[in-house]
Amino acid sequence: MKENIVIVGGGIAGLEAAAQLLDLGYKPIIIEKSDHLGGHVADWNCLFPDMSPAKDVVSSLIARSAEANIFLNTEISFVNKLKDSYNIMLSNGISIITRILLMTTGFSLFDASKKEEYGYGIYDQVMTNKDLEHWFNTGDDKRINNSAMNAVGFVHCVGSRDEKARNPQCSKVCCITAIKQAIELKQKFPDAMVYCFYMDLRMFGKKYEDFYINAQRDYGIRFIRGRVSEVGENIDGRVIVKAEDTLSGKPVKVTLDLLVLMAGMVCNPDSTKVANMASLPIDSDGFLKSRDNVADIIESPKDGVFYAGACTGPKTVPETLAEARAAALKIYLYIKGLE
Repeated sequence: MKENIVIVGGGIAGLEAAAQLLDLGYKPIIIEKSDHLGGHVADWNCLFPDMSPAKDVVSSLIARSAEANIFLNTEISFVNKLKDSYNIMLSNGISIITRILLMTTGFSLFDASKKEEYGYGIYDQVMTNKDLEHWFNTGDDKRINNSAMNAVGFVHCVGSRDEKARNPQCSKVCCITAIKQAIELKQKFPDAMVYCFYMDLRMFGKKYEDFYINAQRDYGIRFIRGRVSEVGENIDGRVIVKAEDTLSGKPVKVTLDLLVLMAGMVCNPDSTKVANMASLPIDSDGFLKSRDNVADIIESPKDGVFYAGACTGPKTVPETLAEARAAALKIYLYIKGLE
């Protein structure tokens, strides 16, 4: 079939949608800005709650979508709306005429340096969830001393549920990611004390509550309900964290070898850039606006434009893959309706 289907983004949503469309007899075109496929998940180590290797998921998706036309290191330079289609100009000079555009542009992580009170970029021993995930994958980060990790802290909701950061929404996966990373650190440093500072724990997904209980019971991870009020550094370069334990009503002060900030999901600027070119609306939370947030979340208000994954809001891996499959089916039915 010769119908051009353009997928913007080569993360797991774009790859899964491409694989499904290939099975349906189409040959989609994937436009990926970076030099590799798999998006954020390609940079992760294990996936909650089963601790399955992220590389296995990504490798399978890449293999299943390998027959698609894939452009790496490529951006969309211009989108021109024609009568019943779109003219898409790529940064490599190629122009594509298509009736169908699938946005799978994903998310970005909140810039933790904007929350100066937490010390990211100021104190040496403060990192983000992304930095820690990189260390799990590579073992390369000078902030982690394999012979001297006695205490580690995690701060939840960094840049999420935060009016000052202009993001009042929950980032959905920060709580469970913190627990996953805390367990991984305890597995590597069994004698270290690990603290999680949280506002509320939102264990909404399948097996998430079990994962949380396991973190306490089997790994001794301590959960402190209360927002961190102050982060400092002592003469030895260790991090001093002050908070209030709102359950006990007492102040808490701990000295840590490492503080990990759980930066939340925000809309990928590339999503906004392409949306502006194609006259697609942005929702009040900064993500792309669907036709509605209940029955038509994978459909845009524009004819022939579809969404899948975290371009419309924070999503888990299973949710992202499910939306990608649903979007592929919607595109198939859309094309059939045009024939």
